[in-house]
Order: sequence, then structure tokens, then C-alpha cells
Amino acid sequence: MRIPIVQIDAFASKPFEGNPAAVMPLAAWLEDDVLQRIAAENNLSETAFLVPDESDASDFELRWFTPTAEVVLCGHATLASGHFVLSSDPERDIVRFRTRKAGVLSVARAGKGYELALPAWGPAPKPLPHIVAALGLESAVETLWHPHRYALIVLENAAQIRALDPDFRALGRPSPADPENGPDAEVDVLTIVTAPGEDTDVISRVFAPGAGIDEDPVTGSAHAVMTPYWAARLGRDSFSAYQASARGGHLTCRLDGARVVLGGTCVTVIEGSFFL
Repeated sequence: MRIPIVQIDAFASKPFEGNPAAVMPLAAWLEDDVLQRIAAENNLSETAFLVPDESDASDFELRWFTPTAEVVLCGHATLASGHFVLSSDPERDIVRFRTRKAGVLSVARAGKGYELALPAWGPAPKPLPHIVAALGLESAVETLWHPHRYALIVLENAAQIRALDPDFRALGRPSPADPENGPDAEVDVLTIVTAPGEDTDVISRVFAPGAGIDEDPVTGSAHAVMTPYWAARLGRDSFSAYQASARGGHLTCRLDGARVVLGGTCVTVIEGSFFL
């Protein structure tokens, strides 16, 4: 079997920036274990699989896999999937994707880039001492949690964000003190660390060692969690953001009711075939 594969740098203005994702269109779904092994072979933070949607709900069904697990939501691979579809069809201005657990997501043209609409997953305050300690910190300004297993750690300034040196083994383990974490507790927590920015309104870094990704380059779903927090703290619905990974990536964030709208650009860097 020959499967098309396109590697796209999302939230990037040129190659080697942003977050690379593999986008693979399929005629029909393969077995889940095959999808997972393909993602492991690609060895990128996410591989996105598209299948034409036979319902009237959207244009395509969309699923995302890290090298080790299927995820509930992935923003950058959705943006990359939108870029893949829209760049191949100049007459189309928007594409909609039906997902298993995050509802229908959309990517629309916006100037030279795109706008990605995700659910707004506002977090609530919760003590997270195990995560704070695993990040190498003694304390944080605030710690918050979203039940889709997103931890939001707020620090004072951008210098603290850049200086983070987490213990990834500890960060990838559940806290034994948390009553939610029994012997079969999930470890795929996405840890978001954020602070007021320097050249942008907000800065962040994102870690997911429990899902096989020590540090994610640019994370759309993290901004679906951060945007409600920062919109309330800044007192406005729109702001600029920078994720300070080694590759780095810029994006705009807007809270629009129950949706978070992220703006960014993409660059296609590889096109080819996957032989199965």
C-alpha cells in the first residue's frame, strides 16, 4: 500500500520553525494499531490522518497520534491538515474536520495564513505540587488544571520560562499524592508553563513526556487552555503569543465565546509516499 505523506511545519514562517506534523490522507481508516505504528515510524510529535467524512458534519474525519498514543486534541497538526487541504484547492476558503473527542474543528484562510478554531478549555485552580517540583521550581504564581489532563503553571516572567530544566522522568509520572492517580493512572499529562511575554503578550513552553514528547515545539491545544486564562487576566479577548522551544513559534490568540481562534502560518517541507 502506498500512502501519501506530507510533512508541514505549523506555526512557522519558514522551514525549521514551528512544529512539524505529518499529514496522511487515507481512503478509509486502517486498524488503530497500524495507525499507531505509522506514527511511531514517523517519529514526529504528531501524525494526522484524514479520511473523507461520509456524514454531513464536516469535510474530513481527523485523528492525531504521537509516537506512543492517540490524543484528544492537537492544534498544530490540525492547522497543518488545513494547510494541506486548502493549499491543494485554491477555490476553498475553509475546511472542517470531525474529531473523535474534540468536536468539529475548522481551518480558514486569513490573509497569508490561517485561523484555527478550537474548543475553549478554560482551566480551574488546583494544587499541582508534584508537577511544580518536577519542573525544578519551588513555587508558582498559579497552578490550574483542565480535566482533559492539561496542567497550567503560571510563572512571573519570561526569563523563568526560558530557564526551565524539567526532570522529564518525574514529570512523566503521576503524582502518588493525588487521589485521582491509582495504579492504572494515565501519565499523558500536557504541562503548560506560561508567563507574561517580552516581544509578545504571552510566552510559554509545553512538556508531555508521558506521551513520548519531552518538549513540544508549538502546541495549539495548549493555547486552547491558556487563552481563556490570559483573556481574563489581560482584560481583552485577543493577544499575541510565543512558544519558546528550540524551534520556536509565533501565533495570535482570540477568545470567541466557546471557541479559541489561533492564527498562524505553515510551510510544507516534505512530500512523498509511505509504503505499507
